Amino acid sequence: MIDDRTSNLNNKLIGFCVKGLTANYRTVNLLVGMFVAVPVTLALPVDALQVKVIPTNPKLGDTLSIEINLDNPESGGNPTVAVGQKTYPAFAIAPSKYRAFVPTTPLETAGTRKFRISGDGQVQNLAVKVSDRKFPVQRINLPPGKAGLQATKLELQRVAAFKALQTPQKYWSGSFLKPNAGRISTTYGVRRYYNGKFANDYYHRGVDYAGATGSPVTAPAAGRIALVGRVSQGFRVHGNVVGIDHGQGVTSIFMHLSRINVKEGDLVKAGQLIGAVGSTGASTGPHLHWGLYVNGQSVDPTPWRTNIFN
Repeated sequence: MIDDRTSNLNNKLIGFCVKGLTANYRTVNLLVGMFVAVPVTLALPVDALQVKVIPTNPKLGDTLSIEINLDNPESGGNPTVAVGQKTYPAFAIAPSKYRAFVPTTPLETAGTRKFRISGDGQVQNLAVKVSDRKFPVQRINLPPGKAGLQATKLELQRVAAFKALQTPQKYWSGSFLKPNAGRISTTYGVRRYYNGKFANDYYHRGVDYAGATGSPVTAPAAGRIALVGRVSQGFRVHGNVVGIDHGQGVTSIFMHLSRINVKEGDLVKAGQLIGAVGSTGASTGPHLHWGLYVNGQSVDPTPWRTNIFN
């Protein structure tokens, strides 16, 4: 009887322990499941797209810099910025940080621009007001032989391909420099009459420097020489021309040169000699025309000399 009672007691104890262990095991499983689930929840991006627009009060002719921070950049490709039917690429400028440039021009209408930023599996919409800007009107009389001068097919194709470059690599650093020491004779955005006739859909796509013939032309920022054209090759309007690819959709073109000191493929630094002022092509006198293009559109170079789009 003692043995039977002892056996029954042991069975009860064993049963208690098994039940207790089973209960504890379930509790542990529940806790483990809770702790395993927590990191998954915390890993989900709370605000994956953080967007900053520079300048804060843009006007026509300005370059809009759209900076995008991603919490989880490895989940997909680079983000994009869409304005209407146009989409602009965003390039990496730092870990988890991207930037897209959106150009504005004098031919556009002032008002609100609606942006659609896509990246990291998310979409963010925002609106930016672009203010109006008054551009001066200028009357130009071209001498016989240069009035109505038409660009050649080769010239148009080469220049268009150059302006459309969107090289992922960023060559420049800091603010841009003046490419010539001469005074500015014509500012960006000027509307023109040529020999008494108003040029529709035209604005001065750059800044003119009234440098003397032969005065040095230097690179405003680092880049790769992506275009070299000469009058002898058919560059009737641009004259002797040099184009620098600064990277990430930013290009500079220098027209009417008397001399060219670089060749295509050369890497140049800011301030490096690339040519000399002249009056080749469609020009009324010695001067340097510097045009700055962002994603194929001519923008005002002046902000690039006073602000730093790093």
